[in-house]
Amino acid sequence: MEKVILNGRDLTLEEVVAVARHGAKVEIAPEQEEAVKASRAIVDGIVEEERVVYGVTTGFGSLCKVSISKEDSSQLQENLIRTHSSGFGEPLKEDEVKAIMLIRINSLVKGVSGIRLETVHTILDMLNKGVVPHIPEKGSLGASGDLAPLAHMVLPMLGLGRAYFNGELMSGKEAMEKAGVEVIALQAKEGLALINGTTVLTAIGALATHDAIQLLKLSDIAGALSLEAHRGIIDAFYEKLHTIRPHNGCLATAKNMRALTEGSTYLTHTADIRVQDPYTLRCIPQIHGASKDTIAYVKEKVEIEINAATDNPIIISDTEVISGGNFHGEPMAQPFDFLGIGASEIGNVSERRVERLVNAQLSDFPSFLVKYPGLNSGFMITQYAAAALASENKVLAHPASVDSIPSCENQEDFVSMGTIAARKARDIVANSRRIVATEIMAAVQAIDFRKEEGFKLGVGTQAAYDAVRKAVSFIENDKDIEIYDELEKMTEALVNESIVKAVEEKVALDIK
Repeated sequence: MEKVILNGRDLTLEEVVAVARHGAKVEIAPEQEEAVKASRAIVDGIVEEERVVYGVTTGFGSLCKVSISKEDSSQLQENLIRTHSSGFGEPLKEDEVKAIMLIRINSLVKGVSGIRLETVHTILDMLNKGVVPHIPEKGSLGASGDLAPLAHMVLPMLGLGRAYFNGELMSGKEAMEKAGVEVIALQAKEGLALINGTTVLTAIGALATHDAIQLLKLSDIAGALSLEAHRGIIDAFYEKLHTIRPHNGCLATAKNMRALTEGSTYLTHTADIRVQDPYTLRCIPQIHGASKDTIAYVKEKVEIEINAATDNPIIISDTEVISGGNFHGEPMAQPFDFLGIGASEIGNVSERRVERLVNAQLSDFPSFLVKYPGLNSGFMITQYAAAALASENKVLAHPASVDSIPSCENQEDFVSMGTIAARKARDIVANSRRIVATEIMAAVQAIDFRKEEGFKLGVGTQAAYDAVRKAVSFIENDKDIEIYDELEKMTEALVNESIVKAVEEKVALDIK
């Protein structure tokens, strides 16, 4: 995908990823440029007539009772940005900032925010030319929009703050000059239109949702490899079993497992070797499937929000300027908490399968999947690390949206904490991906111990096996490797989606 055209209505998650991670360029649909101009004309009239409209001719938050003259309307907006840029912590990643800019543009081009077209084009030029504002990740309540982080996004537009250009951090003014983007002076309502919205939490959560979808595919691949390594029982994945409890995620997972292992001679049937497999193998459809249903719900909510106007007030017409609560993050805070739970469960069950692979008491493999245990520790500590990540996820999965601290002299008396929910979900997905990387690497190591038995992998698992062995080799002895490096290679193969792509050339993976 080389280009994305924004009209405020049908931006997709895939397009967000294309712009944020793969350099797709962005344009605005011509009809939406006209809508932006029309909305701006209404704001100009409000200022000229000095009508009482929140954030245009009044102060902000609990200061909404303070009237602002038309002579001060521009200074009000600059003051807003200078004082609201009070974030803290590590900067958001480049892809997250690009997603923020994209989603904010898409919201503004709906033509209900009263911003000037040239201001929207400034963000657009920054995005297309590679100016990436430095945005600290902490400091948003996710309530009256993501005020602090979005103010940091705006600073370089004014020649203030800091930004990255060609990967180098510099002053916002210098970054704009190097990119050839002119700085601007804000006019009435523009500062508010730029920072009052759920854009930061939505962008972080949107990318986390995409990564969670990839995690779902990888977890099925990992589960299938583990199932074959243990010579598991395929009966638990039969379609007839799942059609009598037809949750979409369960049906999709069972279908994936059958497709991945089609043609395998590793697999067994009930009572061939054992009567039943443990839950971590037998209940893969029910466990993975529940997370699939969770993440499908979150994706649906994301694609509503990335096409929403989350500003306040909203400019409907010259006679309808409505103060409401579209900036409130609760509609996304709860889904992103749910996303964290769904991704955490994938990590939890994967870690248990890692334990089953490395524990000689639970399998017929040598201890810690190494030929000469004792002198060699093999995969021993990979399970410790996976367990630590799984446990960390359990802490992170506590919902942020159940908390609220009143702010702004109790005018903003119930807040969502949605940006915290989104950041936690992002971190949970990353932790679970590392756990799944460990499982895939361990399962392939285990399969190599059965090579002499002459078994054949399934069509999908063979593709996965081959992709894994391009990234990492069989671990013969501890002295030959630094296992951190091997895990990093394995994780990168998951991040760059090379394993999923290799498998999907052979097998269509269903996540619905």
